[in-house]
Amino acid sequence: MALDDLSLTFAALADPTRRAILARLASGESTVAELSEPFDISGPAVCKHLKVLEKAGLIVQGRKAQWRPRRIETGRLAAVDAWLGFYRPLWEARFDRMEDHLKQLQEGKANA
Repeated sequence: MALDDLSLTFAALADPTRRAILARLASGESTVAELSEPFDISGPAVCKHLKVLEKAGLIVQGRKAQWRPRRIETGRLAAVDAWLGFYRPLWEARFDRMEDHLKQLQEGKANA
């Protein structure tokens, strides 16, 4: 069963370790050893997370001499942003209605 790109992206982003790896890569390239440092998991486990991120198109592996640093790819994140953008007016309208409702409640308490 083939998954669409958006489903692969969301599946990859579902894991907090992978999101933390992406956050680290947002500041620049890193090797597997550097990416492994903050986590209390094995190197092979980190490599599995990296493979999921690579399959989803969120990161790519570079090559610098004997090193294979990873770097973030923003294209798939832009696709997620575009997908969420479709729903943004909906939740903004709901927040606006909630804000109006809270103001009415506060005014009611002030008048009571």
